[in-house]
Amino acid sequence: MAEIKRESPVRFPVSPKQNEVRDNWTVALEYDDEGPGPWLVDLAHKIRWDLQDSGIGDLTVGELAVPSDPGACTFADNTLVNRMNRTQASIYHLGEATFALPDATGYTDVSETTVFVALFGPGSFRVAEKLTNLDFMDPGKAAPFLLQGPVCHVPCQVVILEKTADGNGGFLLTCSRGYGDSMVHAILEAGAEFGLRPAGENRFNNWIQGL
Repeated sequence: MAEIKRESPVRFPVSPKQNEVRDNWTVALEYDDEGPGPWLVDLAHKIRWDLQDSGIGDLTVGELAVPSDPGACTFADNTLVNRMNRTQASIYHLGEATFALPDATGYTDVSETTVFVALFGPGSFRVAEKLTNLDFMDPGKAAPFLLQGPVCHVPCQVVILEKTADGNGGFLLTCSRGYGDSMVHAILEAGAEFGLRPAGENRFNNWIQGL
């Protein structure tokens, strides 16, 4: 029996130096000359769920409580839970472990229906300023927090995972799968003057382990 091959909606203009097959995804671990940052990493292979429930504020995902307020996030043990609105939350599993979809109503696996990338490192928010009017550096919000709105005129969810006073840090971005190529092209074009380059999962892991 032939194995299912999962395809990322993202295509970078360079090929990875090192990759591996994981759960039928080809995962880029490292690229030649990733540079000093900022970096753009394809995370399409990471498990992502949508959760909807009228009493969502009373639920937990594993040991993580769903935040009580829209825009708030909880992050621990490589799992990120983002409160979207009155009845909905998104869940990102950012480590290498695999998770089965919970046997409970309200959960939907959206891993293969969306783009999922990380942009982080020096100058990352300067790149973002060229792509959206969303306020990634809102002084009234502490990372992590969720923003929802247009990036490159495309409806997106953006989670600010880290921000510093000098404009460094990083964020996760997800949008509908059909925008993959155009979104990545726009991000790389906007980041060219800042030295933005594709990077592999190893670079991403080093970043989130330090958060």
